[in-house]
Amino acid sequence: MVDLSVEIAGIRLKNPVLMASGCFSYGEEACEIYDISLLGGVITKSLTYLPREGHPPPKVVETDSGMLNAIGLSNVGIDNFISEKLPFLRKHDTACIVSIAGSTVDEYVRMTDRLADCRGIAAIEANISCPNVEEGGLEFGAYLEPAGRVIKEIKKHARQPVIAKLSPNVTDIVEIARAVEDNGADAVSLINTLVGAVIDIDKRVFKLSNKFGGLSGPAIKPVALAMVYKVANAVKVPVIGMGGISTADDAVQFILAGASAVEVGTACFIDPLAPLKIIEGLQEYLVEHNEKSINDIIGKVNRR
Repeated sequence: MVDLSVEIAGIRLKNPVLMASGCFSYGEEACEIYDISLLGGVITKSLTYLPREGHPPPKVVETDSGMLNAIGLSNVGIDNFISEKLPFLRKHDTACIVSIAGSTVDEYVRMTDRLADCRGIAAIEANISCPNVEEGGLEFGAYLEPAGRVIKEIKKHARQPVIAKLSPNVTDIVEIARAVEDNGADAVSLINTLVGAVIDIDKRVFKLSNKFGGLSGPAIKPVALAMVYKVANAVKVPVIGMGGISTADDAVQFILAGASAVEVGTACFIDPLAPLKIIEGLQEYLVEHNEKSINDIIGKVNRR
């Protein structure tokens, strides 16, 4: 027997495999296929204070070795989540991490206040890859001061650990990671999607209604892996890795690079059972390499 349990910011996960925000909705559909209690944790769709319809279709397009999406943060809103979705998630023995997104610092704070006293929420993942309307539409997570400020304000109101989700669309993700750590983030997760576009050459139009979208899937894995390694070696808080993780081999690479846990997203559109196969594969890897605990291989890539 091997031990897959990990601890992140005081949260004990039975295994390091989490469902990435946006690719799992609120878990109800997956329960028709398997018991989500087998997962280490579930990260909800990013919630905004009020419900959002998001962008008009087409919202998703396939790319070479990946997927491009411009969902536009469609979600039920914080109040509907608490009343309609959270009771379902509480029934399952898996960590529920709530992702929040906002266009102002105040919106993040108001959502944090609404979640503070909610039973069954293990942590808050702050998606700071959102346009800050108060500062001309620049992403909170793109610059040191806005990134640090929004995390600092969230931490003032949060009763759960706060995970800062970092964007790769920045000059130096290490500096952003240090900024959110300095302002109280209990952990960081990375990477969010890369900005991309696809053009239909016959119709001569962008294939997404929003023109640009977020690129995910195997195509971004090498970029994500490099960024996870750099950040894990620059901060003291735990790192959660994501970006193109489809197999146990992928997950092991991120863990060796320094990730204490991993998020699986786009792979589930190809194989809904991918997270369970990754968990099984992690067990097999530890047995094969005579390791007793997943914690023994975190950050243990050889630095030659």
